[in-house]
Amino acid sequence: MATSAPRRGGIIEGINVTPLVDITLVLLIIFIVTAKLVVTPAVPLDLPKASQSEELQTILSVIVPAEGSIQVDGAATDESALAVRARSALARDPDLRAVIQADRAVSHGRVMGVLDTLKAAGLVRIAFGAVRPESEPPVGGGHTDRAR
Repeated sequence: MATSAPRRGGIIEGINVTPLVDITLVLLIIFIVTAKLVVTPAVPLDLPKASQSEELQTILSVIVPAEGSIQVDGAATDESALAVRARSALARDPDLRAVIQADRAVSHGRVMGVLDTLKAAGLVRIAFGAVRPESEPPVGGGHTDRAR
């Protein structure tokens, strides 16, 4: 009598690969969908183009000190005058970029106010200035004790 049920411990005559193919296709679809999200940055950036020419780029320097008034290109101004100066500088050069350099002690709200003023004036290319970590003095007075 021949039975159609497989015997225990017998030789496997075939492997069902359908679940393996299903899992592979699902993983492939997940990778394709997430690859689009990984490539697109969360914040759109307007990065400058590198060139070999000696062309100079016009920059509107805005310094926000902890104490005192805002300085635009070295001259002290207030926020209303900042908007006027930004509009006039933008009228002279449509590719103008602004660099905001704020003191560490300046409140976030004051920096955001300067940023909003520049955007309201029509400047859309704005960067923030920072100091490189190597040029900062070391914490603790600048001297270290080394064991010899």
